[in-house]
Amino acid sequence: MGGQLLIEAVGQEIDAILEPVLSRAVIKRGRTAMIIKIGGEEVDYDPKFQLYLQSKLPNPHYRPEIAAQCTIINFIVTPDGLEDQILAMVVNVEKPELEQEKQELVRRQNDFKVTLSQLEADLLAQLSTADPATILDNIELIEGLEKTKATSKEIAIQVEQAQKTEIEINTSRELYRPVAAEGSMLFFLIIQLCFIEHMYQYSLDSFVSFLYKAIDRTEPTEDISERVVRLIAMIRMTIFRWVNRGLFEAHKLILCGMLTFKLLQKGQLHEEFNPSYFNFLLRAPMALGAENPLSEWLPNKNWGLVLKLNDLDGFDSFAQNMEKDAPNRFKEWFNEMCPEEVKLPLDWKRLDSVPFQKLLVLRALRPDRCCSALADWIRVALPNGRDYMDCDGSSSFAAVLQNSFEDSQTTTPIFFILSPGADPVKEVEGMGKRRPEGLVLGTNYHNVAMGQGQDVVAMAKLDIAHREGHWVMLQNIHLMPGWCRELEKKTGCFCNRK
Repeated sequence: MGGQLLIEAVGQEIDAILEPVLSRAVIKRGRTAMIIKIGGEEVDYDPKFQLYLQSKLPNPHYRPEIAAQCTIINFIVTPDGLEDQILAMVVNVEKPELEQEKQELVRRQNDFKVTLSQLEADLLAQLSTADPATILDNIELIEGLEKTKATSKEIAIQVEQAQKTEIEINTSRELYRPVAAEGSMLFFLIIQLCFIEHMYQYSLDSFVSFLYKAIDRTEPTEDISERVVRLIAMIRMTIFRWVNRGLFEAHKLILCGMLTFKLLQKGQLHEEFNPSYFNFLLRAPMALGAENPLSEWLPNKNWGLVLKLNDLDGFDSFAQNMEKDAPNRFKEWFNEMCPEEVKLPLDWKRLDSVPFQKLLVLRALRPDRCCSALADWIRVALPNGRDYMDCDGSSSFAAVLQNSFEDSQTTTPIFFILSPGADPVKEVEGMGKRRPEGLVLGTNYHNVAMGQGQDVVAMAKLDIAHREGHWVMLQNIHLMPGWCRELEKKTGCFCNRK
């Protein structure tokens, strides 16, 4: 009685059976007995009882009464907080003795504060109980004062030394700060993908596991500066490849663009970031009601975009050049099949050396070619951009499957999103047979085609596989979306047992 209870993964609606507990509908009987009604039954209640509710929802909206009945704590990580956490992780791997010394230093400083607080409390207690008439003759009090004074001096010296040591440790740790900043940026980048497709959900635990894998795969070097550069490159590619493999084809360019734009904003690319250029590319503002002098071949909408482009720095003569100086040459460029590969007329051919600005012209005149031009720009602007744009593009399904398997864990299932007619079963079985233990259907490999009544079979196979270390393939799982919640609970239990 009087313990703590934690209920995990609470949904948007809290079960009504918990209402008496949340509202503290406690009934007092006699002098000390307390009861509470749960589900129509009377249950003894201990005032020391504590209930914790945990939700995995990123932005839950509960009833107003819940805020009044409960203490709500937001544990969502912040960019700066995550950066500090990742810094500790990286330093703990790269320089474990440095991180241990840092933690020990923090512990000692806390001990100093506790000791000083205890001495002050003891001294105040002695002074409050001392007789004012004989306070100068109170030997115990005088000795206590001397002891407190001596201890305070010792602690002050140790605190001063600890502060100097802390500065030295932090200076060494800060060398890895760019790696931590990169990790924090990547995490908050990928969690925004859920706005594109609800399926794109990424946990911090999974992110951290791939972060450690990237650190292990980074080529070693004694030069810390070079090591930091290699760590950033490997972490960026490892996280990108992990996320990219789970995206629909139409969304892969969006991820590449998000990453490149973020690095551009942070000043880590060769081109300079211009907020007005970036805003035009994303929003494509258009001037309304203006007469189109090139209506013979240019749509009115595009002319409105050109007028807005003309307001940007460096483009102040673009509309005039199109209208009066070389309308025929601009028309020829406009009618090109791939205008992003052709130089612009007049002096605007210089935009080939600043491809981001050429993107703005395409956004105004040929928005249908923006995706292709954006992909070309990413290949050039992003360090090793071709590796990101063509990620797994030339790899066979078997190679991607093998790499995904190596990145996976026993507590995380591999989920296949398939095109009509695609079947990964043969490749999975082939990969399993090539492993040392070998896969034998019905022995250490179970294949269940989901459908009516197969949920019980699947659960039984999962229990056996978890206990014996077997493989389980669940096919057509889309036919039982409601059962996926039970599957999630089951895999969560397996993870906790581990």
